Amino acid sequence: MATVSLLDIIKEFKRGVILALTLVVIEDVAWIIEPTLFGNLIDATIDKAAGTASSSYLPPLFLWIGAFLINSGVGAVRRSIDQRIYLRMFTEIATNVSRLAVQNRLSVSKTAARAQLSRELVSFLQYRVPEIGEQTIAIGGALVGLAFFDLRIAAACLVVIFPLLLVNLFYNKRVASLQVTLHDSYEETFEVFSTKDPEKVREYFTALAKPQQKIADWGALSFGLIRIVLLGIFLVVLYISIDLNDFSTGNIYSIVAYLWTFVSSSEYLPELLESWTSLKDIAKRLKTEQV
Repeated sequence: MATVSLLDIIKEFKRGVILALTLVVIEDVAWIIEPTLFGNLIDATIDKAAGTASSSYLPPLFLWIGAFLINSGVGAVRRSIDQRIYLRMFTEIATNVSRLAVQNRLSVSKTAARAQLSRELVSFLQYRVPEIGEQTIAIGGALVGLAFFDLRIAAACLVVIFPLLLVNLFYNKRVASLQVTLHDSYEETFEVFSTKDPEKVREYFTALAKPQQKIADWGALSFGLIRIVLLGIFLVVLYISIDLNDFSTGNIYSIVAYLWTFVSSSEYLPELLESWTSLKDIAKRLKTEQV
């Protein structure tokens, strides 16, 4: 690789990345249909217990078990394969960072810091990219699942996405400059420790904590705003589900499960945006022309 960027890494290790992401999709598609299958199982079990002659809980039971086993089995395999793919990837990237540092005569401190920062590129691919895929499947799947029960519920959830996006864009803008400051400080770590002065180490980490605390404060504010928006969607969906429809017990379970999936995935957006903002700054630092 001539440079160290996310796109270069994906191109260099495309087979491994495609395999890892394919497993993510299979695992999460199986997971997102589980609420519907389990809701059907609940209704079939209730009908059987009530003595309905034509009812049988075995087909929905086998379907739910099949989805559960696919989700669990693929998830277990993926967690093993991921390590093989991404550990090899980091080794290659760290070697490339070292090579570029020698060519550009960087200090040992910057070289070590950038090698460590490059780990975040790999971590982003290993954890954040699958998480983005998972949350996308979760939000999209939840909307589709809710639409099958009542289009008004899905529409209410869809509308709330827009204020959520505004909150997250506001958060991302505030955090971007703090990430730059944080990474600037990381590149000085080795030099601070090389002084062998405990007071300078204390001053360094005290200063390092300031942008980290500000990022945490913005994250807390973003989380609070998102929770307020999601409270509204909860109330709307409960009203539609209970007052305007005559859903079965299994339907209610499925709706609540999909709604909770939508809410929990939406809450995760600020953390993903923070990782993406951090990644962009790291990628800039690792490009040949800026090393």
